[in-house]
Amino acid sequence: MKQNNVLEKLAKGIIVSVQAEQGEPLYAPECILALAQSALNGGAVGLRLANPENVRLLKEHQPQVPVIGITKPPHLPRDPENHVYITPTLWAAESMIQAGADVVAMDATLRPRPMGESLKEIVGLCRERFQKALLMADIATFEEGIHAEALGFDIIGTTLSGYTTNTLDRKKNDEPDFELLEALVNKLKTPVILEGRIWYAHQVTQAFELGAYAVVVGSAITRPQLITKRFVQAIPHFEIRSI
Repeated sequence: MKQNNVLEKLAKGIIVSVQAEQGEPLYAPECILALAQSALNGGAVGLRLANPENVRLLKEHQPQVPVIGITKPPHLPRDPENHVYITPTLWAAESMIQAGADVVAMDATLRPRPMGESLKEIVGLCRERFQKALLMADIATFEEGIHAEALGFDIIGTTLSGYTTNTLDRKKNDEPDFELLEALVNKLKTPVILEGRIWYAHQVTQAFELGAYAVVVGSAITRPQLITKRFVQAIPHFEIRSI
């Protein structure tokens, strides 16, 4: 799929992140495919998928659908806020491109990367070896967004806001980082996608009013255990008074 076509298909649409962690009932590729197809039936313009086998399977059934691909370890680090684990290396990025991902998303924070690689080197080698692939920067701060644009990323997402050591306070209210979105949209020429902690339709409306290029929704659609947990936590806990 040509780069311009991918961006055009994603513009002003909902991208659904279809992911499950190892050990969850929906972790199997066929389950991911079913969830992805359900999201497409509902009007999603693209998908964000983890791990090459899921991307390959989806592309076998829906080759025309834009896919943002990432790699994730089977088990997250004990302190993920201090570790780069979303498509952290050149090898990880190459594996997603070879699997058929139209866009490769990677951690573009300023934290040290494994294998001694630098983000600049990874971006440069991806451009050199895979000219057709688009690159998405998952960032947490305004400064990282500026840096990502300077490195030449095609898309910038607010994905990691609230998930790094210096931004943990941003997820206390469980709201998307609209402030970061607005600041990036007003400063950058690169398309900016809102991603992270989107649970309600009105938040999608607000994101587009602020200038979001597209919106990624994940857990609110494809993580039934988390959706159920939110409802369970809403059960009032009445104090039992003795008579």
